[in-house]
Amino acid sequence: MVSDRSLAVLRAIVQDYVSSREPVGSKSIVERHSFGVSAATIRNDMALLEEEELIAAPHTSSGRIPTDKGYRLFVDRLGEFRPLNQAQRHAIETFLGEAGDLDELLARTVRLLAQLTNQLAVVQYPSFGGAKVRHVELVPLGGTRVLCVLITDAGHVEQRVVDAEQEIEETDLADARARLNVAVGGMPLGEAADRLAGIDDPGDPALARLVRTVAGTFAEQARAQRHDRLVVAGAANLVRTEQDFAGSILDVIEAIEEQVVLLKLFGEMAGDPHGVAVSIGRENAPFGLGETSVVASDFTAPGREISRLGVLGPTRMDYSSNMAAVRAVARYVTRMLGND
Repeated sequence: MVSDRSLAVLRAIVQDYVSSREPVGSKSIVERHSFGVSAATIRNDMALLEEEELIAAPHTSSGRIPTDKGYRLFVDRLGEFRPLNQAQRHAIETFLGEAGDLDELLARTVRLLAQLTNQLAVVQYPSFGGAKVRHVELVPLGGTRVLCVLITDAGHVEQRVVDAEQEIEETDLADARARLNVAVGGMPLGEAADRLAGIDDPGDPALARLVRTVAGTFAEQARAQRHDRLVVAGAANLVRTEQDFAGSILDVIEAIEEQVVLLKLFGEMAGDPHGVAVSIGRENAPFGLGETSVVASDFTAPGREISRLGVLGPTRMDYSSNMAAVRAVARYVTRMLGND
């Protein structure tokens, strides 16, 4: 059983090691922290922590560093959110508030997170995978061009111009519009994409060509909306921490480039009562990221599935500050998307 003082010593070791990157010894703990006991007593506490595999000696020196298990205990029981100051909160609101659309907002979000945390920042693009087709509209633009408009139940509008290859009569366009709405109206976008790909041939060659062209266009739109992808920034931050990785950082970078890996990791991370999920070291080994930690939080947009944003870096990271920054940015993003 680890005593309260031993847990306080663990907190001190985590904080000092994150700050200095140097193994922490009993003498430095006595000098930097007010425990009111001797270095010998601190050494006894450190011995107990080592027995519990919460700290370890990286080499023959007397200093100790936290293990993945130690970081986990720190995050779950000992870490405290370090609140953002007024200047940081104002910077978040101002910088994100200047975004003109969703793409720019997410691009600004990862840049901001990378700057606030000095880690690699990742944002999952909001998906309309759960949205449904409210209406399909076809608008003649003159000649052979037709504007295809897809409207979801969340009010999102997706538009594309297609070339029907020949001029279409208004009656044929109305017929195609009706067929498409009957086929996919009220259907989830994911199912609509598959349904449109196999829509029945209406018989008339010209109308059939138009329906196939438009159906293919809407299938592309629906698939694009349900496709998960990530926006990433701050790779230079990861490179600057290369000495925190025992192996090659290239393995980490390759795993990050495989976006499906991070998306799966995001999906399996469990949040805590503070609204932040943290996955540490060996917990990420199945994803090829066993030397990294990930801090993530959810954000939402009307009509879209819940998405996540967060930061990835070495296990030696400032968890308290990073957790506070990730949670704050996620809340701002949710607020701004809700105001759109």
